Amino acid sequence: MSFSVYILYSNKLDRYYVGFTSLPIEQRIKKHLSNHKGYTGLTKDWNLFYIEVCETKEQAMRREKEIKSWKNKKRIEELIAHRE
Repeated sequence: MSFSVYILYSNKLDRYYVGFTSLPIEQRIKKHLSNHKGYTGLTKDWNLFYIEVCETKEQAMRREKEIKSWKNKKRIEELIAHRE
């Protein structure tokens, strides 16, 4: 089983969302776009901007935590641009 670290972006909120999943990414995005009370439930315009595959859950969790610790939009955008 592989895990994916991903970054979504909302134009409406002008915010990035960082997460990880073991689900197929399309299925996980559908959950983010569904009606729910979580942060991504605030809007329905989330788009996938970045994905990184990890071999273990622990690696994915560490990478997600690392990206979230940056708390820096510019650094996230540099990561996204570097992968394109």
